[in-house]
Amino acid sequence: MRVLVADDHAIVRRGVREILEEAPLGLTVNEAGSAAETLKAIRDNTYDIILLDIAFPDGSGLDVLRQIRAHSPQTRVLLLSMYPEEQYAQRALRSGASGYLTEDSAPSELVIAIQKISAGGKYITQALAEHLAEEIGDEVEKAPTRLSPIASSRC
Repeated sequence: MRVLVADDHAIVRRGVREILEEAPLGLTVNEAGSAAETLKAIRDNTYDIILLDIAFPDGSGLDVLRQIRAHSPQTRVLLLSMYPEEQYAQRALRSGASGYLTEDSAPSELVIAIQKISAGGKYITQALAEHLAEEIGDEVEKAPTRLSPIASSRC
């Protein structure tokens, strides 16, 4: 399985590479340090998974994600960012990401996320799942309750 680690911080790329190489996943890992390098890499190579930062000095990770989706729709993209999930995860998932993980996550969670998305699934943390469930619950509570004419006649 081929993975591209796309982040503008060399130390983050190295740390992620080391985590992935230590895990028994059988990955080949390449790196890109900018939005432009990431787009060039996907034009020149085929990747199964791209670990993508959300912010580059030369562009937005969400814009890069849209271009990846257009060029290589089968490629799984895990956004790996310093920004909190509440701020960007939903936008990332709606833009076609396979998952979202913050850079302060445990290395084991990164490995689990890679395994999940490589199997075709989506990955969100338990905290984000709970946040989304609360939002949905709040929307349901605020929605007006209407009975159908048939149900009204039975009351």
